[in-house]
Amino acid sequence: MKTAKNSRQEIILKLIRENDIATQEELTALVKGSGINTTQATVSRDIKDLGIIKVTLPNKSTKYAVLDRTGDSAPGRLLAVFSNSVRTIETAMNIVVIKTLPGMAQAAASALDSMHLSGVVGTIAGDDTVFVASGSLEEAQALRSTLGDLVLGVNEC
Repeated sequence: MKTAKNSRQEIILKLIRENDIATQEELTALVKGSGINTTQATVSRDIKDLGIIKVTLPNKSTKYAVLDRTGDSAPGRLLAVFSNSVRTIETAMNIVVIKTLPGMAQAAASALDSMHLSGVVGTIAGDDTVFVASGSLEEAQALRSTLGDLVLGVNEC
């Protein structure tokens, strides 16, 4: 038997995968429209529990996205590995250059690859630098913004 929390979280994941949702208010309204009585505070906790992040699109708008779980790694752990190792994030044309703590680039790149973010064509990691190839200048800038938000968002928690 499913609990109310499980049912609500399944609906949230489905809504985010099928719609471009930019705000918690919008998501809360859609969840309520699906027949689940909830509050924005509850949806906010579900967003954190489910590893849902806000991504910046090439047109500079934002939307929620679901981080894919890979193996037994929970999204929160992936975000922690990435955010705790990153020092700076910059763009160079369609490449995002991530500087990490010494020896942490491969772990950061692995965590980034596991996130399956749109706009990432591939990553190359050295000792303290990760190069992330994207398809265009706009995608690189959007990815840089998303990654910057991830680092700030996780470090603020």
